[in-house]
Amino acid sequence: MGDSIIYRTTRLFTGLGDEALPGSFSVEDGRFASVGAYEDADALAARSGASVVDLGDAFVCAGFHDSHLHFFHSALYSSPLALHCRGKNEQDCVDALAPLAARRPETGWLLAQGWRQPHWNPPTTPSKRSLDAVYPDRPVAMYSGDAHTLWLNSKAIEELGLSDDSEAPEGGSYDRDENGRLTGIVREAAAMALMPRIVASFRTEELLDAYRGFLAKLAENGVTSVCDMSLMAAPGLDFVRDDLFAELLAREELTCRIHLFPTLLEDRSRLHDLQESLASDRLRACGFKQFFDGVSSQHTAWVNEPYSNARFEGDCGRPTVDPSIMRDLVLAACAEGQAVRVHAIGDEAIHVILDIFEEGLDAFGPLPEGRRHCIEHLENFQPDDIGRLAKLNVVAAVQPMHITLDPGAPEADLGADRVPYMWPFASLLESGATLAFGTDSPVADIDPRAGLYTAITRKTIPEGNPPEGWVPREKIGAADALRAYTLGSARAAGRERELGTIEAGKLADFVVIDRDLASCDPELILDARVEATYVGGACVYRRS
Repeated sequence: MGDSIIYRTTRLFTGLGDEALPGSFSVEDGRFASVGAYEDADALAARSGASVVDLGDAFVCAGFHDSHLHFFHSALYSSPLALHCRGKNEQDCVDALAPLAARRPETGWLLAQGWRQPHWNPPTTPSKRSLDAVYPDRPVAMYSGDAHTLWLNSKAIEELGLSDDSEAPEGGSYDRDENGRLTGIVREAAAMALMPRIVASFRTEELLDAYRGFLAKLAENGVTSVCDMSLMAAPGLDFVRDDLFAELLAREELTCRIHLFPTLLEDRSRLHDLQESLASDRLRACGFKQFFDGVSSQHTAWVNEPYSNARFEGDCGRPTVDPSIMRDLVLAACAEGQAVRVHAIGDEAIHVILDIFEEGLDAFGPLPEGRRHCIEHLENFQPDDIGRLAKLNVVAAVQPMHITLDPGAPEADLGADRVPYMWPFASLLESGATLAFGTDSPVADIDPRAGLYTAITRKTIPEGNPPEGWVPREKIGAADALRAYTLGSARAAGRERELGTIEAGKLADFVVIDRDLASCDPELILDARVEATYVGGACVYRRS
C-alpha cells in the first residue's frame, strides 16, 4: 500500500452537486481513497499517520478532460517546428512566415496553421501567388484555422506531385481558376491526404519534443485527460500517433491520460490491435472516429435546406462519406460493441447519423457498459433531433469556443430562422443529454477557462459581445459547464467509473484553482489561475 496524503479546502467541487463546499479527500496509490467533510482531515490523519495538505480557499475539482482535440497537430503548431498564425489578411500570413523560414532548414517545408478567411480584411480566398512571390523555391503549406483547408504554394504543389490534371480523392476537392489551373487551395479529405507527406520531414525526436511541450501546456491549464481524435489522411493512415505516446509512456513522461480514436474503416483491425496492446490507465484506445461532413464557413457542412448565402442553387453542402457507406461502417462497429464518434456539423448530417445510431441500437442493442456513441461538433439542429440524443444515449461532444470563432457568420450562412437551434447547450441538457466539452485544438486554444466562459455567457472573448449573450436562452450554469468539462468528457471516453468526479475509488486527477469557478462572476473566469495539476495523485504542474 502506498503513502496516503490528505487534502482539504474550503471550496471542494466534487461534481456531484452544484456548489463548491468545505471538504477533504485522501489520495492513496493514485486514487481517491476517501472523500469527506473538511473537519474529517485531522481525525483521518491522526488514525492513518498521513500528512495533511491545507489548500486554504483554493477551488478544487476533477481534472479537466478535453473530449476532442487533435494531439499531433496541436503539438506541432505550438512547437518551433511550425507556426500558428491567424493573420489579418492574406499578405499578413505570408509575412508572418519569416521567423519560421529563418529557423528551419533552407530547403525544408514551411508549415503553418490558423488562417481564417472570414476574419480577414478583405475576406478573400488566398492563392499560391502570394506565397510564390516570397517563397518560390521552398514548399509552403498553410493549414486553415478550422483544419479543413490547405493553402499551398507552387513548390509545394510540385513536391506533392500534383498537377492541373490531378483528381481529388473522394470527400475532397482542389480549387481551380478560370483556366482550370490549381490555385493552391485544397479542401477537406484532399487536404488531410496530403498532410502525412508534408510532415514526413520531421524527425521522431523532434516530434517527441513537440509532444512534451504540448503535454506541459495541458498540465499548465489543468487538463488531465484528452480524447485524441483521428484526422484521416488516407485509408489506414491517420494522425493518432500511438507510437509517440507509447514511447513517452515507456519513458514515464506521459503526464496526461490519452484516449485514442482511430479512423473507422472497413478494416477495423487497427482499433482492435490498439485495444489489445494498450492496457495502461494513461493510454487507451476507446473507439472509432469518422467524418460525415465539413464546416459551415466553407459550405461543406451538410444541411437540410440551402445556405442562406448560397453560392449556387441547391447549396446544401454534402456528406464526406456516402450515407450508405457510413451506415455500413457504423453498423459493423455496433455489431462488435464498439463506440463510434462522428463529426457531424450540419443539421442533415446530424439527422442521418442519429438514424444510423438508432438502427444500430434496434439491431444490436445497447453498447457494452462504458461505451457511448458520440456526435462531434453539432453546430445546428433540426428541432426534433435535439431530444433524440438522450433517447439514444448519444453524447454531444461540443466545443463552446466554436460559438464565437466567427461572429456574424452563422447568421450569414444559415439565416435567422436556424440560429435558435445552433449549439443548443441548455436544450440538450434539459432533454437529458450528456454534454462533453473540448476545444478541437488546434482550432481553438486548449485553455478550459475560455470554454467555460463561453458556455456560461455565450459572449466573444475579449470583446464580450453581445452583452446579453448569443442566443442567451442556451446559456448553461457554471456547475453544468464544469461537469461537461469533467464527467461529460469522461463519459465520452467510456471512463466515467474512473474519471470525472472526486469520489472514492476513482483515479486521483484533480486541479487546484485560485477562485471558485462554480460561483464567481463569469467575467472573472478568464483571469483564474491554475495553481497545481495532479494526475494519479502526482503533481504534474505547480505555478511558480
